[in-house]
Amino acid sequence: MKATLHLDACRNKGFTLVEVLVALAVVAIALAAGLQATGALTRSAERQTEQWLAQLCAENELSRLRLARQLPNVGESTTDCVQAGRTLVIRLSVLPTPNPNFRRVDAIVESATGASAVRLLNLSTVQGRY
Repeated sequence: MKATLHLDACRNKGFTLVEVLVALAVVAIALAAGLQATGALTRSAERQTEQWLAQLCAENELSRLRLARQLPNVGESTTDCVQAGRTLVIRLSVLPTPNPNFRRVDAIVESATGASAVRLLNLSTVQGRY
C-alpha cells in the first residue's frame, strides 16, 4: 500500500503536455495583444507629430500673409513646407467676406506622400486691411 502512494506522488510532480500548451497559448495571446497596443501607440505618436508639424506650417504661412501688411488677393495657392525633413503641402484659399475690408483665409495642410494626399489640418482666420 505504501509503495502505490509513493508512485502516485511521483507522477503528480510535473505538468502535462496539455497544460503546457494551454499556458503557451495564453502567453501568445497576451503577447499579440501587447504588440497591437504598441503598434497603436506608435501610430498615435506619428499622427501627433504630423499634426504638430502641420500646425507649424499653417501658422508660418498665415504669419507670412500678415507680415506682408496688405490684404491678400482672392484665390487659391499651393506651397510646400518642409518641417523636420518632411514635405507638407499647404493650400491657401482666400475668400471675400461681406465686409470688403476683411478676407477669410483657409490653410489646408496635407501630407505630400504618394499619389493620395492625406489632409492633416484645417486652419482658418480672417485678415483685415492694415
